[in-house]
Amino acid sequence: GSGKTYSALSIAKWLGGKVAVIDTERGSASKYADRFDFDVCELTDPTIDNYVKFIGEAAGDYNVLIIDSLSHGWADLLQEAEKIAQAKFRGNTRSAWSEGTPKQRKLVDAILSFPGHVIATMRVKTEWTVNSDWGKNKPVRVGLAPEQGKWIEYEFDMLMEMTPEHFANIIKDRTGKYQDKMLEKPGEEFGKE
Repeated sequence: GSGKTYSALSIAKWLGGKVAVIDTERGSASKYADRFDFDVCELTDPTIDNYVKFIGEAAGDYNVLIIDSLSHGWADLLQEAEKIAQAKFRGNTRSAWSEGTPKQRKLVDAILSFPGHVIATMRVKTEWTVNSDWGKNKPVRVGLAPEQGKWIEYEFDMLMEMTPEHFANIIKDRTGKYQDKMLEKPGEEFGKE
C-alpha cells in the first residue's frame, strides 16, 4: 500500500523507451494501464526459473523492465529449499541451500545482465509499534527488511524504501545525487531527473 507499483510505472515512463512488467501481484500493474504504456507478463508461477526466462525474453525488446515483485520468487525458493532439505538432507535446510543459493545467484545474474533499466519492487517484513501522540496510543507500521535474499540490496544502483505515506527514503544511490533524501510520491519528475 505504499505505492510501489505506481511509482515504478511512473518512473519507468520517463526513463524512456518500451516498458515491460513482470507482475506477480495478481494484475496490480494492469490497474494502471489507462495511465501508462507498458506490456505485462502476469507471472502466476513465480519460480526463479520463470523469472529468469521472462527477464531473458524482455532483453533486447524493452528499454525498461519492472519486476513487481521479487519477493514472490524468494518465497518460492524458500519452499523449494525446505523440500530439498526434507528429501535429500534429512531436514537440514542449511545443506539444502547448496542448491538454493545457485538459483538465487542465477536470478541476480539475469537482472544484472538485462540490457536496460530494471526497477524491482519487494515487499518488506513489517511489524507494528505503538506511538504515543498527545496521550493517545497510535499503532504505526514499521518496515524492517525486504522479503528477498540477504544482501539483495547491494545488487542495485539505487535503493528506495517507500513509507505507507508514499514517501521514498533513498537509502542507496551510487550517483550520490539523491543519497539520504526523502521524496514525496517519486514519479515522473524523479524519472526525468
